[in-house]
Amino acid sequence: MEKINSLTRNSDFRRAYTKGKSVVTPLVVVYLTRNRVKARRVGITTSKKIGNAVQRNRARRVIREAYRALAPRVKRGFDLVLVARGRTPFVKSTDVERALEKALAQAGALTSGEGPL
Repeated sequence: MEKINSLTRNSDFRRAYTKGKSVVTPLVVVYLTRNRVKARRVGITTSKKIGNAVQRNRARRVIREAYRALAPRVKRGFDLVLVARGRTPFVKSTDVERALEKALAQAGALTSGEGPL
């Protein structure tokens, strides 16, 4: 299992929000932009609209686990910002994984094969 490269700088998040392509599902919103480092980088955000700290942390854990299952199929060279929605803390990671897979496929960020890139 490879380490998930994280987005850490506010400017990277803002660039994804303003210049990135967005795909909305009931469980997660995906913002997708190209990056120059030819690596997959991911940032996960949850707002206070999601609920208290326990629910926000659960939403982040569920999204992280769903992304981890799809990471080998995500094309390199993209920055992803995954935003939790109101229902996210109350569903299983497999449900979020299906929604995330659908959103990434719609955005054109998934490869067809199962193997690592």
